Amino acid sequence: MSLVKKFATVGGATLGSRVFGFVRETFMAAALGTGPVADAFNTAFRLPNTFRRLFAEGAFNAAFVPLFAKEIEARGMEGARRFSEEVFGVLFTVLLLLTIAMELAMPFIVRELIAPGFADDPAKFASTVTFATIMFPYLACMSLAAMMAGMLNSLHRYFAAAIAPVFLNVILIGVLAYAWYSGQDAVAVGYGISWGVMAAGLVQLAIVWLAVRNAGIKIGVRRPRLTANVRRLLVLALPAAITGGITQINLLINTNLASAQEGAVSSLVYADRIYQLPLGVVGIAVATVLLPELSRALRGGNLNEAANLQNRSVEFTLFLTLPAAAALLVMSEPIVRLLFERGKFSPEATVVVGHILAIYGLGLPAFVLIKAFIPGFFAREDTRTPMIFAAISVVVNVSLAITLFPSLGASGIATAEIVAGWVNTLLLFATLLWRGHWGRDIPLLTRLPRLVIAAAIMAGALHYAIQWLAFPLSAAAPLALRAATVCGLVAAAMAIYFALAFSLGGASLGMIRRSLKRKSAPATDPAAGEGPDLP
Repeated sequence: MSLVKKFATVGGATLGSRVFGFVRETFMAAALGTGPVADAFNTAFRLPNTFRRLFAEGAFNAAFVPLFAKEIEARGMEGARRFSEEVFGVLFTVLLLLTIAMELAMPFIVRELIAPGFADDPAKFASTVTFATIMFPYLACMSLAAMMAGMLNSLHRYFAAAIAPVFLNVILIGVLAYAWYSGQDAVAVGYGISWGVMAAGLVQLAIVWLAVRNAGIKIGVRRPRLTANVRRLLVLALPAAITGGITQINLLINTNLASAQEGAVSSLVYADRIYQLPLGVVGIAVATVLLPELSRALRGGNLNEAANLQNRSVEFTLFLTLPAAAALLVMSEPIVRLLFERGKFSPEATVVVGHILAIYGLGLPAFVLIKAFIPGFFAREDTRTPMIFAAISVVVNVSLAITLFPSLGASGIATAEIVAGWVNTLLLFATLLWRGHWGRDIPLLTRLPRLVIAAAIMAGALHYAIQWLAFPLSAAAPLALRAATVCGLVAAAMAIYFALAFSLGGASLGMIRRSLKRKSAPATDPAAGEGPDLP
């Protein structure tokens, strides 16, 4: 299976999840707007999400995938199974103890760490504590699911792990639809979606567990023991966990600051939901596929292949991300108005969220490139360098957020986030270049400026089209007309960008054809004598 086809497998499943996510947020915006219950739920959900990203996306994607792949190569599937059981026993124990401790300390955590601004509103504070208490076990489910997703990715089975998050959105859509149909008040809606998050964690864990069993690995429960393999995992995972922890502390600080302004937390969340579509579909797909592919190439001593994988990944991400960033920058307000402005989501909220979304558009290429650069470190078992750079970016973010929030509100926090993202991106790229881990690639260097020009021209055309179509994009126009106009603008923008990209030489049919045909050798199981089936 070619690299681009693997990206498409993960990206397509992620796209499905993001589309359902939009539907979910549309229901939430109508039911809760940017009011106190919305702030309480979004703040409470930030807590298990923070630890999920710390335990799962940071530490395990960085450390577990390369070590699991090594076990397959050295000892076959049986050795990989034993290693997985050892890790599962330790991880389950740690998560159980953490969950118990956090549940008991939840009032203190909300009051002192996450949302001190809620302390003056007893109802909002009580709702936040209750919602967080209900949802926190979601962390354990998702961290165990992330471990199994890492196993599936190492076996080149990407679809199940990518499609599982869809069920969070499906369940929450069902809860919100029922709440709307039955006329529940905002607090009842908050309770319903909190329990929905918990149920979704169990469903997602069940999906990847079944997929791992179908892949031929049955994980049993073992007493937690610090074996040599587990100690090696911890040595590699600790810097990665600190990296993830620094980043998540960054987000918690932003939430802490935003809690001082009514509606700021929810405004950031709604804008983030839209900007996560291109980031998730492109960035997460590339990061998910690139790490095991790079690990395999470097283990085999194929340095040219590793360099080619990195260059083609960056080329692919920017080819799709630059037009998305340009579109978010110039048409953020019409998008927000179409998706969210109804029910309790006011026109004033549309302006605020649209401004934040435009700022996020400027940072989109940076956050996607981070996803493409970090596997170049993790595949070489270097988790320390990204940790240092993440710490630097957090200092930049916190300093700017504290400086800008009093005058710019939530937009100041968004500005701080994207500046910190670009700092992290430049540090990662410069280090890969300095170490000789990033080969000079003439096609990449010649295509990127042309892609930037194509995206800039597309943005200019969109800007003038939005002014000309002011009424069809306004709240006074019927919903069907607004939807048709936004979709028409998106289609026209895509046509302009791709036509320019190909005509200017930023992309070519031959490049795409070669990428689609290029194969990568699957990791083999010495015991079985053949590679695993591809999804």
